[in-house]
Amino acid sequence: MSTTTIQAAAAQFGRGTPVIEQIGQGLIHHTYKVSYPNDDTIILQGLNQSVFKHPEDIIFNYRVVYFALSKQPKGMQIPRLKNTKEGIDFFIDAENNFWRATQFIPGSYAPALPADAKEVYAAAHCFAAFTNALSGLTADWFKIILPGFHDLSLRYRQFEDTIKSAHIARLLKATHVISELRDRTGLVRFYETMMAHPADYPTRIMHHDCKISNILFTQSTKAVICPIDLDTVMPGYFISDLGDMIRSMACTEDENSTAWEHIAVNKAYYDTLINAYLAGMGDSLTAAEKKNIHKPGLVLTYMQCLRYTTDFLQNDMYYKTTYPEQNLNRALNQLILLEKLEEVSG
Repeated sequence: MSTTTIQAAAAQFGRGTPVIEQIGQGLIHHTYKVSYPNDDTIILQGLNQSVFKHPEDIIFNYRVVYFALSKQPKGMQIPRLKNTKEGIDFFIDAENNFWRATQFIPGSYAPALPADAKEVYAAAHCFAAFTNALSGLTADWFKIILPGFHDLSLRYRQFEDTIKSAHIARLLKATHVISELRDRTGLVRFYETMMAHPADYPTRIMHHDCKISNILFTQSTKAVICPIDLDTVMPGYFISDLGDMIRSMACTEDENSTAWEHIAVNKAYYDTLINAYLAGMGDSLTAAEKKNIHKPGLVLTYMQCLRYTTDFLQNDMYYKTTYPEQNLNRALNQLILLEKLEEVSG
């Protein structure tokens, strides 16, 4: 995205010549911190419309969440949306890029990795508290941002359908992972049992992208402020947020690591995540959810392994790769993590 395009977008949300600093990894959106001489500092984002086909729905859901939380003055607050000079809370430029801006919170930071178990606990408790704070909202208040995002039955069907049409060379390379995934279809059956028993596994408003880099902390006290990156907030199930946290925070290696012998589960972090989520959800979890509290990590890790394998068999259409067979290596990474999680989850 050109400097001129970014400057033009930034000019819509503040007064004076903007000072623009790129932040984050830029894997999905283009994200910038923008300061103005005569206005508040903001976080400006150009949304990825290849992934998010209807970015206006993201804005709609954000408004719903912000309004609901604002009615709880002693509770959690999220950064407010910043209006353009025209009084609108998003901007579409001449090239059809979709921009939104939110308040920048001074003295805050979002860690890339957890520093210790205390930070892990705080993040997990915050994500649970976020869901609890939205418990008065029902699914029909929200737009579905990514249909089927954590639908394990759908992901498994996509996996099997892809096997039928994949090139033989890729199939041969993925034989081991394919076999191991097929051996674990019990997790698909568990998911389908959930879908068949909505009273035991109710729909809730979930974050759906629960890594620690999506939690803001204060630099001075290390206290939690709020969750951020709310693009995937939509109706879902208890497996999603806790499973995402376990997959991303309890593993000793990043999902791109090929140091197979070092991939393990940090048991202290795993236990902390479970305990913090239970504490944050309080009495809202059902007896069935509490009984199956160790399933989310297994389900979400299995699902991610399915997705990487499927993408590898589809010639790397979805996930960015920097070398051949990276998606297959990612799938193997997640398979090893799944095996380790099976050991610690009992």
